[in-house]
Amino acid sequence: MSYERGWSALNLEMTDRIPKTEFVDHDEYIRKITGLDPRNPEQITGIGPSLANILDFDYIWSTYEMPIVKGRITSMGHAVWSDSTGNYQDNACCMFNDTEEVLDFDPVEEYGIPDKKDIVKSFKEYYEKGQNKDYPNSVFTGGRYNTIFSACIRTFGWEMFLSSVPYDYERFDRVLEGFYRITQAEVEAWIDVGIKVYNVHDDICWTAGPPFHPDWYRKYIFPRYKKMWAPLKDAGIKIIYTSDGTYTQFFDDIIAAGADGLVMEPTNPLQCFLEKYGKTKVAMGNIDCRILQFGSKKEIYQEVKRCADLGRNCPGYFFNVSNHIPNGIPIENIEYYFELIDKLGKR
Repeated sequence: MSYERGWSALNLEMTDRIPKTEFVDHDEYIRKITGLDPRNPEQITGIGPSLANILDFDYIWSTYEMPIVKGRITSMGHAVWSDSTGNYQDNACCMFNDTEEVLDFDPVEEYGIPDKKDIVKSFKEYYEKGQNKDYPNSVFTGGRYNTIFSACIRTFGWEMFLSSVPYDYERFDRVLEGFYRITQAEVEAWIDVGIKVYNVHDDICWTAGPPFHPDWYRKYIFPRYKKMWAPLKDAGIKIIYTSDGTYTQFFDDIIAAGADGLVMEPTNPLQCFLEKYGKTKVAMGNIDCRILQFGSKKEIYQEVKRCADLGRNCPGYFFNVSNHIPNGIPIENIEYYFELIDKLGKR
């Protein structure tokens, strides 16, 4: 039933209950309900399918892109704390010495674009394994994580990215065009694979909002989205867009570019989006993971009820904890959350 429910919701058909999709990264909870150890490399690949089956997920948020085999990249400023070892790993780095190096950078020359046949072959293997073997009862997606904006973060790191864009907007436009060409090549390959849903991930904002002036996005980013997504629209493929942070002021721009739905964190007003697009677009998420971690049962109930009440009459709304369920949340709160979405999500 989960696949049918998820696909119906993506097509804005009312289902028996609000569908759900989650990103569960909580070691103790995973061990408890699947019997698998997320710290055991031999068991990791079985965790996602087990969670989806046990928790009855209707949609699997997935992206996959061709690996970078040569060229400079960073770890996107990521720093990781390990609960199991107590180790802190600081992966922040930058391989560019100054702004001029960034502005002279050519993504296509640095990374290359693989032959289309090779991209299609790799994507097809990934998608068929995901949809047919690992997640046959859920809607499985293709897509790209490092689209345009996030590709800049990965390549340059935040500090060099932020300082280079306003130094020379037109020269940086050429850099963006290179990332667009790489992403566009993958979009065309996904179309040949025959996916039904394309996930776009691009972290264009912070919690406080966009780090660049909105006019910059509207001149250099969103027009590229529209060009990039046009072939997907022509092929009848659903486009689901995800960004971290507060991108409320860009809702209309992203929808106008062609997105069929948005995944949003709780700093974005779900009610605002659903009042305008609740009958015509998909919306995922908005449940606050901080309330699951620090809130009482009453507060958790109120948070789930808030989203359930807003989404109940909107056929494309999906429950989702934004932006994932991490270590640190009391396990009883996770269990209570899943009980609530099944109870309050009934239509």
